[in-house]
Amino acid sequence: MSSLPTPSAEALAHSEKLVALIRAEIAANGGWIPFVRYMELALYAPGLGYYTAGARKLGREGDFTTAPEMTPLYGQTLARQAAEVLESGLDQIMEIGAGSGALAASLLAELERRQRLPRDYFILEVSPDLRERERDLLAQKVPHLLERVTWLNRLPTLYQGLIVANEVLDAMPVHMVRAGATGVEEAGVTLGDAGFAWDWRPAGAELRAAAAALRLPPGYRTEIQLVACAFVRTLAQAMARGVILLVDYGFPAHEYYHAERGEGTLMCHYRHRAHADPFFLPGLQDITSHIDFSALARAGSEAGLELLGYTGQAQFLINCGITDIMLRISPEDTMAYVPQAAAAQQLLSPTEMGELFKVIALGKGYAAPLAGFASGDRRASL
Repeated sequence: MSSLPTPSAEALAHSEKLVALIRAEIAANGGWIPFVRYMELALYAPGLGYYTAGARKLGREGDFTTAPEMTPLYGQTLARQAAEVLESGLDQIMEIGAGSGALAASLLAELERRQRLPRDYFILEVSPDLRERERDLLAQKVPHLLERVTWLNRLPTLYQGLIVANEVLDAMPVHMVRAGATGVEEAGVTLGDAGFAWDWRPAGAELRAAAAALRLPPGYRTEIQLVACAFVRTLAQAMARGVILLVDYGFPAHEYYHAERGEGTLMCHYRHRAHADPFFLPGLQDITSHIDFSALARAGSEAGLELLGYTGQAQFLINCGITDIMLRISPEDTMAYVPQAAAAQQLLSPTEMGELFKVIALGKGYAAPLAGFASGDRRASL
């Protein structure tokens, strides 16, 4: 990892505190914990995990940049879909994990422009640091709309409205499995001479059943997203009526578990550099996996949700009128137009975010078609 930037002494000391916590848990559990638990601690250990400590995660100063941070064009376009859902008689939006608050700010501003503001905009955020950053950004960008925003610690019950989650599921802990000589094995973490090390053990019943359904070839290693699927089921239980819009990078199952992806999709992000070592500087880097959208759709269906649409991000944004929104700025105004055009290229290009990112809509008690899936709906591929 010599090619990665060296952290400050303060950051390194922070990581060492988390390492000590994880080492203690491994020792308390007989020298082994499942990788899903390691990932949970690395990302969410109170006060120490990547998402629960205070370091900046998003934007140029952080480790990665999401679409809403890149350009308000993303939220402005998504607002058309939000407005359509609100027009059905629903008057609430809940965003899961709002990051810097950039998506909330652009969504609210555009909905105000369309005269379709929700009565309430809820943000479910587990990170105290990110809550503060979100509040500061909203106070800067849309101060007159801040009174509509409420931060939540847990999901409400009998929720009626739109739920939006942009790049949330990819950061949920995953189980790592491989097709071993004696059957399905689960990856765990143990203590080696140089620090944390992989260690494989026979998988438990639930994980073994999920992997068996995939018919993995010998030696194949991949992730299974039991946590993300459980979260979808939890959203279903919390919802009385409405639409859930999930945006993330990933594939349907037949692409996710392709022979060429035999090492899985686990990826780490540190200072805008991607690598595959989840044991590097715990607490200072993001750890993610791509999403199996077929598994999400199945989990939603089993929990009483209807699959309302599935497509690539580019198709979704085009369906929602991104080109019309771009035309608000004259191409002759090069200082304003050129950055907007470059951002749109990133959002739409199949070699950048346009095809890797997908949008899936799940609903309960919602019969109207959704504009974002009017053309190019790929539900049949799931």
